[in-house]
Amino acid sequence: MLHRLAGSPEGAAPGATIGGSSARSASWFTIAALAALLLLCYAGVLYHLVLHWTKDQDMGHGFFVPFVAAYVAWHERARLREVKWEPSYWGLVLVLWGALQMLAGSLGAELFLARTAFLISLVGLILAVAGRAVLRELAFPLTLLLFMIPIPRIVYSQITLPLQFFASQVAETLLGLIGIPVLRDGNILQLPSETLSVVEACSGIRSLLSLSFLSLIYAYLFDGKVWMRWALLISTVPIAIAANAGRITLTGILGEYKPALAHGFFHTLEGGMLFLVAIVILVATHRFLNWFYNGYTAARARKAAMHNDGEQP
Repeated sequence: MLHRLAGSPEGAAPGATIGGSSARSASWFTIAALAALLLLCYAGVLYHLVLHWTKDQDMGHGFFVPFVAAYVAWHERARLREVKWEPSYWGLVLVLWGALQMLAGSLGAELFLARTAFLISLVGLILAVAGRAVLRELAFPLTLLLFMIPIPRIVYSQITLPLQFFASQVAETLLGLIGIPVLRDGNILQLPSETLSVVEACSGIRSLLSLSFLSLIYAYLFDGKVWMRWALLISTVPIAIAANAGRITLTGILGEYKPALAHGFFHTLEGGMLFLVAIVILVATHRFLNWFYNGYTAARARKAAMHNDGEQP
């Protein structure tokens, strides 16, 4: 004898629940199965991507990105249950686009094309099975996945060289202000006791990438305002550049007075300490923006209240 499930409508079939949760569970299973198939298809691309993380110090944060993005998606599970699922055939177009892009990138040895093709196919998979509303809810964790893909080398070079020159100029100015004579030639700083070369590794791009990723996660965890994520992301650019210029200046000071502390382990430790300083500045920036926003909101509320009182008879 069949019994009606508690809380189910009269005449509902066993196993059916309000809102079609059984069908949705099946859809999640479909997404999981297709995602596993997608990982298998892109196994070669992803394998070499992980190898890149192990060799490139600028991409050390890449190991954490997939896990953090997965946590954010899991954290939004309650909202995903409330969203209406409307599968779209346009998702299949994106999956096909991703496959063709991966093929073109693999044949042309263009790693950035092949790696971003995986994300395009993943977006297409979600759109095809769940629809635009679900894709919209997952936009933030999908955006985070961009941080696991290294910048194309041609773009990387265009970014790092100006950063090297800028950091060298700032260090030259600061060292001169504190009384240390310095002669700069491009990214080379000639001090009385030694010569400092601001190479690509000292351009600050490493701290900029890591700090940008951390800014989005920090804003997600500690602030519910979406605009705050992008405000903090933008603020990481001057913060990272200033921190890197400060690091080079400090290296110049130590090189002049304590040469043993300007190289090796102490130089690496110095970089870590200044990165922590950059994080502190990021947190302070967040608090300042909230203070300004709350003050602006309160001022508008007072003005609106005064206007409404003036209109009353």
